[in-house]
Amino acid sequence: MIRFLSFSSGSCGNCYLLLREEVGEAPSGVLIDAGVSIRRMKKILESVSLDFDCFQSVLVTHDHGDHIRNLGSICKRLSKPVYTTPVLHEALSRHPFTRLEITGCRRDLRYEEWNTVAEGIEAQYFVVPHDATQTVGYAIRCEGHLFVLMTDLGHVTEEAMAWASEAETVVVESNFDVDMLLGGFYPHELKMRICQGAGHLSNDACGDAIRRFMHPGLRNLFLCHLSGNNNTPRLAYDNARAVLDDLGIVPGVIHLRVLERGIPSPLLTL
Repeated sequence: MIRFLSFSSGSCGNCYLLLREEVGEAPSGVLIDAGVSIRRMKKILESVSLDFDCFQSVLVTHDHGDHIRNLGSICKRLSKPVYTTPVLHEALSRHPFTRLEITGCRRDLRYEEWNTVAEGIEAQYFVVPHDATQTVGYAIRCEGHLFVLMTDLGHVTEEAMAWASEAETVVVESNFDVDMLLGGFYPHELKMRICQGAGHLSNDACGDAIRRFMHPGLRNLFLCHLSGNNNTPRLAYDNARAVLDDLGIVPGVIHLRVLERGIPSPLLTL
């Protein structure tokens, strides 16, 4: 059985758990990003009868604070291996959140290869456009299930599209509503940074991506990293639902869910 939990998703903090559970075996899992405090993570895990032993490692998507704010604490207190690209590891070795603790936990991922990151769990990364040192999405293989996460991307690359077109579960950014962003209070420079191809993915662009990567094997579609100022869960959900309706996919065939800011999801069975 494969399960998924979002601790939080958005600029307030990003952190996800992918878990493999088999009867009679201890769970094995991987944490994706570490933008939530250890105390909060512990409380959420306990609420679903889990503890820190449920995951063996951490994957990092990029070096912005809302994704790595508590990575140093995890390294220091839990000594979990941290997997990411060599480029990102070099950046983490200099970052004030991680530079003192990351060295002993460093594990470099090999590009275009399956890397074992936990018992029964393998990952490949793909580079996506975002204004960090480097930003990656992940394709994660577990018990024959392909899980793809792509967050903080200005547009969906062909490589990302190819992975999503094969996955049973896709977690994809639906960050902003165009009208809310352009009509909002952000300075012009920040608005342009968000919407011009190397910032974040709009609801409309997310919908276009869904239309392109939709395939008969897709079972779970989770919308992540919503803006607190330029989006709402209802807008993001309704936009994606309209695309599914237009494609003739009736409610219930695909589990569509918004992963909310600062609010943990249930422990979901994929």
